[in-house]
Amino acid sequence: MSTNKIGFAVIGYGGMGGWHMKQAMGELAGQFNAVGTFDIKEERQALAREQGLTAYASREALLCDPAIELVTVATPNDAHREIVIDALRHGKHVICEKPVALSTGDLEAMIAVANETGKLFTVHQNRRWDPDYLTAKTVMESGALGRVFNVENRVHGSRGVPGDWRALKAHGGGMLLDWGIHMCDQMLQMMGPRRLLSLYAQLTYVTCDQVDDGFRVFCRFEGDVTFLVEILTSNFISLPRWYILGENGSAVLEDWGRSGKIRRVHDWENRECVPVQAGVGITKTMAPRDDDTYEDSPLPQFEGEWTQYYRNIFEVIRSGAQPIVTHGQQRRLLRLVEAIFESARTDSVIRLES
Repeated sequence: MSTNKIGFAVIGYGGMGGWHMKQAMGELAGQFNAVGTFDIKEERQALAREQGLTAYASREALLCDPAIELVTVATPNDAHREIVIDALRHGKHVICEKPVALSTGDLEAMIAVANETGKLFTVHQNRRWDPDYLTAKTVMESGALGRVFNVENRVHGSRGVPGDWRALKAHGGGMLLDWGIHMCDQMLQMMGPRRLLSLYAQLTYVTCDQVDDGFRVFCRFEGDVTFLVEILTSNFISLPRWYILGENGSAVLEDWGRSGKIRRVHDWENRECVPVQAGVGITKTMAPRDDDTYEDSPLPQFEGEWTQYYRNIFEVIRSGAQPIVTHGQQRRLLRLVEAIFESARTDSVIRLES
């Protein structure tokens, strides 16, 4: 690996911008030289100066500094297209926070300039390294449950939409474009090359009139696999983070900490059971299995190494490696998001990728 550090800057020095810079100044300092920031808020500029960074007087001043090779754009969503294109035209490599754009048209415009300038343009999809996601993905791919036919991926909160620009439609707010982008990306990564055949979506507006404060989308993939993605922000009792069903077993991940289990059936043909009381009736169909027909096992444990993302960026720029997050992946993701909005608007099933 080359030790020639990459000059790094952040445009939009809010919470996420600060997080990116913290990593560049810390664990990634061997590959990146944290140079400076620009933000329209003076208090964020002052913080940058306190941290020993250059707080540029303008975006133009930052982009004209030859010491900077790579810029991360961490502004409100509606500003991504303009700033990314500006940075590319100034000869910078660019990482854009998610969602990369508010439409596929905006994304294509950004990709066109990246191709024209020959600069790296990619998107920060950091939740591909979440330990709970890596656990769920491994369980699905391991064959431990037999053929998996249904996956449910949920995040539940109880605080509504954050009260900043994320609650404003003009800035690209709402939970689909916030957490939804992460979870839809996780779904597409888990499903791999399987074609997404159709989806049906509902948006919720419980705590916010202007943008969605949650959504449910039910997706059907080739191979008879269904996938539910759900974000809700008015839940005071949360459902499990992940729930996976296979022909020979089930798995549940209760929370971010990956508490849960795998249950595998080893005596599937043992169907004899005693009827049980169910409400005011009895049932054999829903009677629980005998303990000796299944076995429980703990979930595999992973520690996600998010820094792999930036280390890949370093190798792309210095050694010509292939980026982990590609234009094709982002095209597919934004098409999915647009289809979710359309399904919710028209209250209809949307058919895709046929």
